[in-house]
Amino acid sequence: MSRICLDSNVLVAAFAARGLCADLLRLVLTEQHLVVPEIVADEVRRVLRDKLRVSREAMGGFESVLERCEVGATTGAPAPIHVRDPDDERILAEAVAMHYDLLVTGDDDLLCAAEEPPIPILSPRGFMILARGGSP
Repeated sequence: MSRICLDSNVLVAAFAARGLCADLLRLVLTEQHLVVPEIVADEVRRVLRDKLRVSREAMGGFESVLERCEVGATTGAPAPIHVRDPDDERILAEAVAMHYDLLVTGDDDLLCAAEEPPIPILSPRGFMILARGGSP
């Protein structure tokens, strides 16, 4: 079982709308080991509650997911490569420091961060293709 980190934009999309990211979350919860850095969990809570004002049911769903997965404590590790957005750089640093197998994100800053990222980084669509036996 791989340790998969879903970035905040993937998790927000999974709880704010139906579609690819919701399907991806279900797949990871049933077939992989979901890991969520504390900084990602905090950002998802803030966005769902303050920006999107989702229902209590949706917020409860997110908290239920956190109870079922590994929430990684913040390590404060340095970023292995430069990423334009400092918040994205912190997420990548945590994913590398905690030895996650894969980071799934819709963020172009992370997807294009380096020719050879320190851990595999895939878009949600790329991950779903890979999970179904294809090549991302």
